[in-house]
Amino acid sequence: MTNPTTVQLIGTLLFALAVIHTFSTKYFEHLAHTHPRHAGVWHLLGEVEVVFGFWASVLIVFMFVASGKQEVVGYLNSRDFTEPMFVFVIMTIAGTRPILDFTAATVNWTARYLPLSQGMAMYFLILAFVPLLGSFITEPAAMTLAALMLREMLFSKTISTKLKYVTVGVLFVNISIGGTLTPFAAPPVLMVAAKWDWDFMFMISNFGWKSAVAVMFNAGSAMLLFKNELKHLKLEGSTNESRVPIPVVLIHILFLALVVLFAHYSVLFMGVFLLFLGFVTAYERYQTPLILREALLVAFFLAGLVVLGGQQQWWLQPLLMDMDDTAVFFGAAALTAITDNAALTYLGSLVEGLTEEFKIALVAGAVTGGGLTVIANAPNPAGFAILRDKFDDQTIHPLGLLIAALPPTFVAIIAFRVL
Repeated sequence: MTNPTTVQLIGTLLFALAVIHTFSTKYFEHLAHTHPRHAGVWHLLGEVEVVFGFWASVLIVFMFVASGKQEVVGYLNSRDFTEPMFVFVIMTIAGTRPILDFTAATVNWTARYLPLSQGMAMYFLILAFVPLLGSFITEPAAMTLAALMLREMLFSKTISTKLKYVTVGVLFVNISIGGTLTPFAAPPVLMVAAKWDWDFMFMISNFGWKSAVAVMFNAGSAMLLFKNELKHLKLEGSTNESRVPIPVVLIHILFLALVVLFAHYSVLFMGVFLLFLGFVTAYERYQTPLILREALLVAFFLAGLVVLGGQQQWWLQPLLMDMDDTAVFFGAAALTAITDNAALTYLGSLVEGLTEEFKIALVAGAVTGGGLTVIANAPNPAGFAILRDKFDDQTIHPLGLLIAALPPTFVAIIAFRVL
């Protein structure tokens, strides 16, 4: 392990505080109620999406005081903020009414041919089909679609808290592993695919089919566990608005496809996004309000993770590199709970001479642990932001999420290590 600089030590300390803060947001919400004079500040600190951006700001202020403007600007220019920008854009487009209506219609149509009640069939498809679809439309888009559909079709009903937590746990895990059918959809895969020459066939043969088995098993198990609640539900979307014309739906799909195509090039996908905003304004009658607030909060969260994560290489990389194949799988899965899984695989990609088995174990472990916490996988904050107001105290408790995500995570471990 290299000797860390003062900035790296402070960065690691602030990263640890951010992780603790993530698990303590309910306390800040409590302070907002008990100390109404400063309720605004406590509400702000109680927003999970604000946590890493807040502590990243503290790091930037410290660097500015300690080293000056040039050092701060140089560090920020060395960070890649493409992913936060991409997640913001893809969340906003995927959350539009035409895209949601199209996806809901597809799920509804497929549900008719399953030998299940409507509620059970829809629940299964949202937790299985949509996460696997994430391999093609990207994980952030899949998370946005699944979370919005669950909020509209299920979480708006009177259901048990246990069903809510199990659903979110399965959703987060399935999104994390369901994007591994292709080399471009899952952030931890995206970080290494080009350098390690992992193409579509490699992903399908080493990850994809195993992920698909685990996703289907997790979704099916949750469905059967809560069949008594689900079988009586009529999970129908809103029908009080006029039908969106097919050309408008197709143009939205085109915008989504272009953003996915240009996912690595922020200049291009931001240009596409500006055109999209113009189109939405022109055909506002076929839209619901864009989820700009939720998308911006998630982007702020991820940007903070990028800034703080850049100071963790001094201890993360040696820790990973001292492990064998089995240890790195379980080590990556565990470390993912306290840091972004894409950061782990990125650090692995910096090391030369790794065996193919080590590379596969590192990425498999990173995606396996991607549902354990809100910070584990880049799309998780999107699902959190969309669904949290349907929970008690309008927040998803981190410990509740961790407990709910453990069983589907165990299934993913079996899929990647036994199959």
